Amino acid sequence: MTSGTLFGSKRRLVLSTLLICLIISELVYCHKDANERKKSPGRKAKSSKPKLGKAATKDTPAGKNKAKVKAPVQAQTLLTQVINKGKFTKVGETISVQAGDTLELRCRGKPVQWGVPPYLEDDDEGRLRIVQNERYGVLTLVNTTGADTGEYTCYPMFCENTDCRKNYDKAGKVFVFFMDPQELFVPSSDYYEVIQLRTNWPTRLPCQVTSPEANVTLHREYPPVEVPVDGTEISFNIRKGFTIHRPRPHHAGALYCVASLGRLRQSSTKYMLIYVNYPMAPPAPVIQANASSVATGDNLRVSCTVMGERDVVVDVTWEFPGQKIGRPQYTQESISAVSGVSGGLMTQSILLVDEVRDVDQGTYTCTAENLQGSKSVSTTVNVIPKVKPPKP
Repeated sequence: MTSGTLFGSKRRLVLSTLLICLIISELVYCHKDANERKKSPGRKAKSSKPKLGKAATKDTPAGKNKAKVKAPVQAQTLLTQVINKGKFTKVGETISVQAGDTLELRCRGKPVQWGVPPYLEDDDEGRLRIVQNERYGVLTLVNTTGADTGEYTCYPMFCENTDCRKNYDKAGKVFVFFMDPQELFVPSSDYYEVIQLRTNWPTRLPCQVTSPEANVTLHREYPPVEVPVDGTEISFNIRKGFTIHRPRPHHAGALYCVASLGRLRQSSTKYMLIYVNYPMAPPAPVIQANASSVATGDNLRVSCTVMGERDVVVDVTWEFPGQKIGRPQYTQESISAVSGVSGGLMTQSILLVDEVRDVDQGTYTCTAENLQGSKSVSTTVNVIPKVKPPKP
């Protein structure tokens, strides 16, 4: 081998060694740099989570940097109104349609069921048409009048096999006014409507108008005065009418509503309000016999006592063994006021059974009833032979 060849081989060997050293050095440096990045508290690896948008910045407080949760679809977005062919608009709580125009509502869902005002439930004129398409239901009402004013509801149906039921939580509702320039109130076939005022139940006077722009007031027929509406004792809602929240005796009488819009002024159906002092709960009678065992020939007295509210009528009825043989019922009835803060009434009925016989043995039941319900209580009476006095 020549000296030139030997020199070339050594050169290649040196270059190969230097290259290998450079590769090893680079690997050691990368490994060391990676360890330092893991240990360094001031540097963090980039997260693989998606960015949260502009709101998620470096200044975001701890615990606030959370992914946005998509809001649930509101029930009201189920409903849309068809304005023209191919034109739709989302509905709010109310919409107004001119009487005579066509109402067309769409509701997303398969299937859906519709709720309409009572006036339309028995539609026999073919004005109301309901169709279920692939992804939505359609309600169409033609030749509309002010009488069609009311609430229209779309219920998505939850189905399991062939069993379907309404999903009330996701129902879409809209109150539709069918504005009639000649009729400010929804027509009624009744001249008078009797409404019972219950002590503990709010009472509503519908007075339903066909236009949300109508001004509505409440009036008493005798004496002819306007009834003040303060929003607390009596309130008004354009969709529900007037509400008497805590009825009292002075609210009773004949009332009616007056609506005015522009130069038009009309009166509603008259409402005859009858006040009834409605009890808070069913009665709680207490029954007691003058003795649990009565000797033959003696007299028996069984009392039934009910503590109730003032001006609340309680009816008391009896069941007793002697009824089976036709023994007549004799009772003493009394009602007395109870002194104290409550100022209630005590109703008492005493069943009189004279000259007791064997057939009078058994269960005696008293049933007390008021407008809220009834309750029965019982007691058992034994009849024993009369002990004859010893002969002198």
